[in-house]
Amino acid sequence: MKLTVVGGGSTYTPELVDGFARLRDTLPIEELVLVDPAADRLELVGGLARRIFARQGHPGRIVTTDDLDRGVEGADAVLLQLRVGGQAARERDETWPLECGCVGQETTGAGGLAKALRTVPVVLDIAERVRRTNPDAWIIDFTNPVGIVTRALLRAGHKAVGLCNVAIGLQRKFAARLGVAPAEVHLDHVGLNHLTWETGVRLGGPTGEDVLPKLLADHGEAIAADLRLPRPVLDRLGVVPSYYLRYYYAHDEVVRELGAKPSRAAEVAAMERELLEMYADPALDEKPALLARRGGAFYSEAAVDLAASLLGDGGSPYQVVNTVNGSTLPFLPSDAVIEVQAAVGPDGAEPLPVPTVDPLYAGLMANVTAYEDLALDAALRGGRDRVFRALLSHPLIGQYEYAETLTDRLLAHNREHLAWA
Repeated sequence: MKLTVVGGGSTYTPELVDGFARLRDTLPIEELVLVDPAADRLELVGGLARRIFARQGHPGRIVTTDDLDRGVEGADAVLLQLRVGGQAARERDETWPLECGCVGQETTGAGGLAKALRTVPVVLDIAERVRRTNPDAWIIDFTNPVGIVTRALLRAGHKAVGLCNVAIGLQRKFAARLGVAPAEVHLDHVGLNHLTWETGVRLGGPTGEDVLPKLLADHGEAIAADLRLPRPVLDRLGVVPSYYLRYYYAHDEVVRELGAKPSRAAEVAAMERELLEMYADPALDEKPALLARRGGAFYSEAAVDLAASLLGDGGSPYQVVNTVNGSTLPFLPSDAVIEVQAAVGPDGAEPLPVPTVDPLYAGLMANVTAYEDLALDAALRGGRDRVFRALLSHPLIGQYEYAETLTDRLLAHNREHLAWA
C-alpha cells in the first residue's frame, strides 16, 4: 500500500507518522511519500519520520519529494494537509477582520473565506493531477476549510472524503469521563465542518444507550469549561456544541479576547520554529510533547481509521466524516457537504440516518451552508461582487458596511494568491 501526504513538510506530519507506525496492523503502509515544495522543512520532517518508523519497527519506506506527480503516482490514497500562504497568511486572516469588529479566525467568518479563496484552486489542481496519474486513488482532505474544500472536490467528481479531528477529540474526552474505551462511544454528531453538535452519546454503537443526559449531569461543568461556555448554556441546549460554536454563541466576547492578545497564528509560528529545531536533532525518534500544543490531537488515529476503511483493509464501521448530504438533512441542498456519522467502506462514505434536527441548529446550518455555496462560487469564479455576497451572507458578518470593508481588506491582503484579483 502506498499513501501520499501532500503538505508532508508540515510540523503536523510527525503526529500522523506516529499513528501510521503504531497502527500498522490496521493500515499496513509499504510506502509513505511526503510531498512538499519547502525542501528545508521536508528534509527535517522526513528525517524524523524515518526515525519514528525505525524506533517502532515499522518496515515501510518513507520517501520525500517536491515533485507532486511523482509523489502521487500509484498512490492508493492521497491525504491533503496544506496551507496556502503559510502562517503569514493565517496571521493576516486572524488580524484584519478584528479591525472591523468581526471574529478573526482561519476557518470561520472573513478569515475563513480568505483561506477558502486561496485554497480551493490549489486543491483542485492537485486533485486533477492525482486523477491523471492515478484515477482510482482516494483523496482524504484535512485542509481547512474542510467543508468548502471537500465540496469543491466532490463537485468536480473526485473520490474524496473530508476529515476533521473535532469529533474524535470529543469522543476521547467523553470516553475518559465515562470510564470506557473510546471504541465504546458512538457520537450522534450532526452539522457542518466546524459547526457541529453532539445530540447523543451512545454506548456500544448507533443503537446503544444514550448517556448524554447523564454525561451533562455528572460532568457538565468540566465540559462547559472545555468549550469556554457557561454551564447554563449547555443545560438549556441539552446537547454539546463543538468549541467552534463559541464564535457564534459568544461572538462579541471572543472578539474582545482576540483583540487583547497575540494571534493564534503568532503562537503557532513560534511553536513551529521550536518544533523544527527539535526535528533537526538526529537523536529525536519520537514525536515531541510540544506537538500536542500545535493542534490536531488524535488526527493520526482518525486518518488511519478512514484510510483503512476506504481501502478495504479494516477501520471502524462508522466514522464521523465530511461527505455529500444527499437526503440526510432534508433542509439542506442535496449537494451540501455535511459532517455526520457515516458507514465508510471502499465505495465511500454513506451518512447514517439523522433524527429530526432542532430548528435552533438547523437554521444556523442552513445559513452557513448558503454562505459556503457563495464562498465556493467566489473561489471558483472570482470577482469582488462574489466575495462581497459571501461575506454579507455569513451570520458572523451580515451587515453591508462590514461586508464592504472586509471585502476590500480581504482582497488587499490576498492579491498575490488570487489570479483574478
